[in-house]
Amino acid sequence: MPEVSIVLTPVHWLFLTGVIAIFLTMILRKDTPIVCILFLFLIGTAGRHSLAGGVQAIFTSVIYAISQFMEVIATIALVTAFSKCLRDLGSDALLMAPMSRVMRRPVISWWLLGFTMFLFSLFLWPSPSVALIGAIILPIAIHSGLSPLFAAMAMNLAGHGFALSYDAMIQGAPAISARAAGISAGEILAQGRPLFWIMGLGTVLAAFVMNWEAINGGIPRAAENPDNSNHLTTPAGSHKPSHTSASRSSILLAVFTPLAFLADILLMLLLDLKGGDATSLVAGTAVLLMCLGAVLEFRAGSLEKVTEYLTDGFLFAIRIFAPVIVIGAFFFLGGEGISQILGDTYDRGILNDWALWLAGHTPLNRYMTAFLQLIIGGLTGLDGSGFSGLPLTGALARTFGTATGSSIPILAALGQISAIFIGGGCVVPWGLIPVAAICDVSPIELASKNMAPVLIGFACTLAAACFLL
Repeated sequence: MPEVSIVLTPVHWLFLTGVIAIFLTMILRKDTPIVCILFLFLIGTAGRHSLAGGVQAIFTSVIYAISQFMEVIATIALVTAFSKCLRDLGSDALLMAPMSRVMRRPVISWWLLGFTMFLFSLFLWPSPSVALIGAIILPIAIHSGLSPLFAAMAMNLAGHGFALSYDAMIQGAPAISARAAGISAGEILAQGRPLFWIMGLGTVLAAFVMNWEAINGGIPRAAENPDNSNHLTTPAGSHKPSHTSASRSSILLAVFTPLAFLADILLMLLLDLKGGDATSLVAGTAVLLMCLGAVLEFRAGSLEKVTEYLTDGFLFAIRIFAPVIVIGAFFFLGGEGISQILGDTYDRGILNDWALWLAGHTPLNRYMTAFLQLIIGGLTGLDGSGFSGLPLTGALARTFGTATGSSIPILAALGQISAIFIGGGCVVPWGLIPVAAICDVSPIELASKNMAPVLIGFACTLAAACFLL
């Protein structure tokens, strides 16, 4: 049994009550920001021992959440601005023409979109992959009749779920888990490979089977609007390109766009850029392409056009993120953000405390440890950061494995899968904003759609782990 001495305080119980209240509100399909604000006030009051402290905690937590989300907000805003430029010039139709010959049906589009996202995410990680695929391939899938919600599911489950939890190429997640577990990343990838594939394929297949009729029921936009068959949907809610014929500027932008993003991919591989560095490269490229398109098309008017595109992009991003910032402000109390919000006296997140308490008060055998790793990984992922809980799940894998004679790599893989599928961007709405924003769908609706397939994947993975332990 792990050596823990966690003392639960009113702050812990208020946080747990808040989590339950928020999830019940989400189940009832109601907005949750007011619930988050209420519990931020109560936790701040209890944690800082004053009403003034409770009021201050609301503002402090929101500011902290903004700082954590700012990179994603800027990325979404800039890619959206670029998408609007593509639409205005009609370059989107030119870009989509070749692939649209293959992605003619929603089912084909769903699988190709998911496979492409999985492949890109293995080498680039999901965040830059969302920006790349959202700018070029997503509109083709939408044009084939695939609804934005199911497009978001395909990208989300394959990228932020399957690829990120496996992370076989960059190996960021396995390295963190392995370091905490006292083993090598190669051991986790080798022994845990069946679990990663069962979870990934099981979740994606469950999502497809459960929604097959709805996915297949889409009508290609060309059939919906035969008079404007070349007017394709672009990300972030853009629907009608203004050009009906290709101009010189639209052709040039359509040529430069894939070349520029291909150069980005090569630079990422050559310079070993990943995470925020890779995302910034993609977002910066989108901005330069937007400026190039505006200059080519509007000449002197490009000064005003670029301002218009940027304004529209940031307005869209802020509209999407406004409620999520408040929700995230509450859940950041569960992780490292607590010291920034409530003060330095809190050196460990509330969710980590609950996970350690649970680990220390549960009878252990090898099957219970497997179940605990899934639960604890999911708990640590509730703050929306799939990686923040990996040191804990890795350390517990070593403790549990030693105590019960179970496979430490298998237990570490289970914790990694759970933490990333929950917190990395598949189940908690505040963790899957990039895909939801690019596809212009509700993050809460997307999280709700993902829930059942992910739970089915967990069940299959847990069953397999029990045989491998």
